[in-house]
Amino acid sequence: MLRTPPQLFEDFEAGLMTREQLHVAMAFHARTLIEEVVEAQENPLAAWWEGLLAKKSASRLAGRHGEKRIRAIFSALAEVPDFLPAHWLWNAHHPDVPLFCFLRLRKEPVFRILSIINEAGVVTVRLEYGSNEKHETTREEFVLGHKLHGGLEVTERRAAS
Repeated sequence: MLRTPPQLFEDFEAGLMTREQLHVAMAFHARTLIEEVVEAQENPLAAWWEGLLAKKSASRLAGRHGEKRIRAIFSALAEVPDFLPAHWLWNAHHPDVPLFCFLRLRKEPVFRILSIINEAGVVTVRLEYGSNEKHETTREEFVLGHKLHGGLEVTERRAAS
């Protein structure tokens, strides 16, 4: 599994990788982003439609739960090992990046929030990701608790039905 940029920098600072290895890994991340931009330019109508749906979904999530809470959830999910969407969520705590950029509703690999339940400070998030085909999509449920110094962290991860 590809590590996110913050994880790569942690590895570099801990001496687990060389500067050259860090550059190669970061170049891979950059190429992935450039490929996304090229795909959007090749099919602007599909990109526009995907963006419109993502904006509507992000607006609904922010309206129901607050933008800060959604960003905290995405940031906590980005720290989960072996979680494919972490590749897109690693910078969710940056308010300069619009919330809708983290949602992928139709374009594979998809990332959709199915529900968020907040009971007594414990947040339960049901989501699906991976394939766009219903029977091949991975559905999981994450239970998040509050960290001592702010933010959220995943305390439990399980498959959702």
